Amino acid sequence: MQRSGDEVCFSFGDPEPVRSERILDYLGVFMETGGEYYIPPVQFSGLARMRRANCQHGSCIVERRNLAANAYRGGALSLQDFRAAVTDFLSIGNAFCEVVRNGMGNITRLVHIPAINMRVRTFGKGFRRLMPGGKYIDFEPGEIVHVKEYDEIQQIYGIPDWLGGLQSALLNEDATLFRRRYYVNGAHLGYILYTNDPKMSPAIKTALEQKFREGKGVGNFKSSYIHIPGGQEKAIQIIPIGDISQKDEFANIKNLSASDVLTAHRVPPVLMGIVPSQGSGGLGDPEKVERVYFRTEVKALCQNFIDINDRLPPRLRLKFNFNVEESPDAE
Repeated sequence: MQRSGDEVCFSFGDPEPVRSERILDYLGVFMETGGEYYIPPVQFSGLARMRRANCQHGSCIVERRNLAANAYRGGALSLQDFRAAVTDFLSIGNAFCEVVRNGMGNITRLVHIPAINMRVRTFGKGFRRLMPGGKYIDFEPGEIVHVKEYDEIQQIYGIPDWLGGLQSALLNEDATLFRRRYYVNGAHLGYILYTNDPKMSPAIKTALEQKFREGKGVGNFKSSYIHIPGGQEKAIQIIPIGDISQKDEFANIKNLSASDVLTAHRVPPVLMGIVPSQGSGGLGDPEKVERVYFRTEVKALCQNFIDINDRLPPRLRLKFNFNVEESPDAE
């Protein structure tokens, strides 16, 4: 364990890749080889790619980001930079903004910096932005505002609040990819063609082999005709391996994993435009749900950025309106 000021670093092993069953068992962060900055406990690049791996997960991030942007009323961050910072915060659990000052040292604005390549330097030395080709840009203390989701295991980097739903998001993705491969494959690996007839000529065997090699990809749903004069009963048999329509539970996997992802993000299905399933009843009045959601989740999300105001002059403080009904001068 190493300590510097209020920062505590625990080193227990390698950073956890996102596609790992042990993702939730990490024990902390550790320094990179040179000891100049801390490596995040979970790969930022993997967390960012998850936004495109699962449609429910990606849509939840965009929905929460859009609602926060609707509540934003201006300040040190432009609307575009605020949207980008919230996207980073929701995707990775961390958002970074550079403090821009004038010639007299006064803060004039904040500028979003992509979080994926930002690192916390060791011993309270500020932050480092990793650049291509092994280059980097160092920021001194006070030059970067770091907004992070609290993690009870370590306090150097944030962890996204949806991490508990990661495995469900990956399961949903795997089910979709499996079904796609099933249809693209064509042969489907769904049966074994068994032949046992001494009268089958080498030419027929060769033709059958060629047919099955061509059974993948475009034009895979073709029929074959085989005729063996004087052939024995059951000389050619098709032995099924499995029936995807009956045994892979594709619909159940998709529905249950999607529900888990929505729960991890705490986004009501009605705000996602989900159509209620037959017999499940309605999903509630979207306007009422939205009002409650603004007062709870959206306000709590924006509070992470409102805390920046302690470091900003009054004229640059971030302003928000958490009333769904718009008011021209509401802040």
